[in-house]
Amino acid sequence: MIQLQDMMTPINRTIKRNSSLQEAIEIMKDNKWNIIPVTNSDGKLIGVLTRSKVYEMVLAQLPLQAKVEKYIIKEAVALPVNTPYEVIEEVVKRSRVGTGVVLDEKDRVIGLFTKTDMIATLLRSSNSLKGQLEIILENSHLGAIMTNGDQQIIYVNDRLSKMLETEYDELIGESLSTVIPSININNLEDDVHIKKLQIGAHQTILRLSSYQTVRNRKGFIALFQDISELEGMASELESVRNLKQTLDTAIDHAYDGMIMIDDKGVIKMVNPPLLELFSLKKLDLVGKQVDKLLPHLHLTNVLKSEQAEVSDFLEINGIKYIINRIPIFQAGKVIGAIGTIMFRQLNQVSELFKKLEKAEHKAAYYLKQLQNTETSRFTWEQIISNDPFIDKLKKSAAKAAKGRSTILIRGESGTGKELFAHAIHSSSARKDGRFVVVNCAAIPEDLLESEFFGYEGGAFTGAKQKGKPGKFDLADGGTLFLDEIGDMSLSLQAKLLRVLQEREFYRVGGTERIQVDVRIIAATNRPLEEMVENGEFREDLYYRLNVISFHIPPLRKRPHDIGLLIATFIKDLNRLLGTSVTGIHQDAQDILLRYHWPGNVRELRNILERAMTFAEFGKIQASDLPEYVIEKVDKTAIQTITHFKLAESAELDAIKRALHDCGGNKSKAAKILGISRSGLYEKLKKYKL
Repeated sequence: MIQLQDMMTPINRTIKRNSSLQEAIEIMKDNKWNIIPVTNSDGKLIGVLTRSKVYEMVLAQLPLQAKVEKYIIKEAVALPVNTPYEVIEEVVKRSRVGTGVVLDEKDRVIGLFTKTDMIATLLRSSNSLKGQLEIILENSHLGAIMTNGDQQIIYVNDRLSKMLETEYDELIGESLSTVIPSININNLEDDVHIKKLQIGAHQTILRLSSYQTVRNRKGFIALFQDISELEGMASELESVRNLKQTLDTAIDHAYDGMIMIDDKGVIKMVNPPLLELFSLKKLDLVGKQVDKLLPHLHLTNVLKSEQAEVSDFLEINGIKYIINRIPIFQAGKVIGAIGTIMFRQLNQVSELFKKLEKAEHKAAYYLKQLQNTETSRFTWEQIISNDPFIDKLKKSAAKAAKGRSTILIRGESGTGKELFAHAIHSSSARKDGRFVVVNCAAIPEDLLESEFFGYEGGAFTGAKQKGKPGKFDLADGGTLFLDEIGDMSLSLQAKLLRVLQEREFYRVGGTERIQVDVRIIAATNRPLEEMVENGEFREDLYYRLNVISFHIPPLRKRPHDIGLLIATFIKDLNRLLGTSVTGIHQDAQDILLRYHWPGNVRELRNILERAMTFAEFGKIQASDLPEYVIEKVDKTAIQTITHFKLAESAELDAIKRALHDCGGNKSKAAKILGISRSGLYEKLKKYKL
């Protein structure tokens, strides 16, 4: 279809209200325009200055520096650049104005449009279409012939000349009824006539249609199709139609993901479960190369091997799946491949499950052994955040990790203080040494000293005969992480201060000095400054610990991290829980974004674990979240969400359940829901299912 931008004359000069007569005359003279658009400071049209208005100013003997403002015509014909051709045609027919102004999407002037432009463009388009049509007819398998209003042949293509075994020059100008006597034009009752016809040695099907010539007379166009070719094409079409119907049926009723490619690796079909698993849209896949968008499927392998194959276990977002790759044959030749992605029910691959279970048991055993060696388990890459402050904090902590100074990590419970401690040790010069964790709040006060410094044999009732090394012994050459340091007793604070200052200590019940090389990382969620003022924490120990201090902000102060953490936790928890959750609905995410998060990141993970346990439709719904979370979110902020939860969410769940129970059959689902099939399609469109 011809576009307005193909017909218009682009312009780069306009005038303003205060422009002079001289400027207008110069623009008209240089560009040979009949009108000049008048724009405001934003380039938007406010009117036009026509050539007749310029003449009027000249005849009024106005000076060349006179302003044009009083002569501007505000009722100008203006068309958006995306105006359909049909509308342009109507405007040209009805308008008495010879020139219009073309506007872009922001209503800024970009060109002029005249009736002459339209006629010239249509002429170019007509010539182009004529040439294209002749090329198509010359290269097609159709014989073609065309007459004028006197039924004289004015065009015949090479295909028909060969069918008639007559040269082109001998056919032009002859009467159609003379060349093909079996065509009786006088008995035609319809504008289009189709019949079988013998042309030379060829049995053909004739399609004869009439057209109106420029002199309003009736001309004819005859197209001839060889029946043998048509039957061959019909057979191929029927095969393709049967194949498509089979695949459509399989895809509509498949419970697992399905994808089909042609012999070039181009994606032809995908079904909703596959799109849900990989979080993709159908429009982003169909017609594209599978190896570029889904290379991990290796679906094109079977195009070369011509053998069906089953993949090993793969994983996405914590969901394990396997791929069954099947080649499609036609007439002994591979014409494509189907991939079935099984991720919801894997009962048919129980042997693979057993192998996986054994591997996971081994992995769990080795992980436990690794953890028992008391080494750090996290690095900076595992601290996930989009917050600029956290990025800066990670860089500062990484620099501090290179030194030997004591580090104090502060922040609310659940913000990730221990993760930072692990990462600091992992990036320090002591990374090959042990990383020993002591939770000062979890160990009874009377055992805390023996846990720190160990004890000699028989030091107290119940002590082991050979004694026991303390955490400082274990952390020698490495790092000792003192979590919840604010809960330590004053007496033990004094002994800890001595170790930090002197780098030596005595075991409980012992007399020998033990020298150690230990770096201290402490963490607390308590206000140490207030505790120092109240005498609950030693001031000298506070300053000794607070050499380098980092404060991790709570989750509520970095809301941009919530979405990122949700995606990360869903992937981890899918692997841990064995669930197949592909994401979270927007209404549920909106609630989580507005929640206050007193328990910070730890609470977010716990809530997601609970929600994923109850999620039934692939994605976490608002109804899967704990009630206390929804209740604590500000009522005005979630008014829309609550309305959706009570009404549309219930309707959406009912539709999904019905489709699931009916295996995707929409007619049966509509019957269960008590609505018409068309009504169900409207609901599917509404909820973008």
